[in-house]
Amino acid sequence: MELRKVTAIIRKDALKSVERTLQDMGVSGISVTQVKGYGEYADTYTKDWLTSHARIEIFTGEDKAEPIAEAIMGAAHTGCEGDGIVAILPVLKLYRIRSRAAAVPEEL
Repeated sequence: MELRKVTAIIRKDALKSVERTLQDMGVSGISVTQVKGYGEYADTYTKDWLTSHARIEIFTGEDKAEPIAEAIMGAAHTGCEGDGIVAILPVLKLYRIRSRAAAVPEEL
């Protein structure tokens, strides 16, 4: 089985709902960071057009990536511009720093 990285950029006000959904699914770990940017939606009332969003990153097995992406979209969807994006990327290797061992998808 191969590894995947699911990256989502969502509205900050949708973060709690997405976190709860992922926990209910049994996702074993996520990273969340605050990001700024613009794309489909730009805040034209600010000088730099940037809006604040939350970025979620999840490393998982290939078979779990699509259900995780679907769950994020379901929990974060409002139907308005600026809802965000979800990307699924292949991961060549993933190491645990503590043990220096390669992680296997079943652990994630």
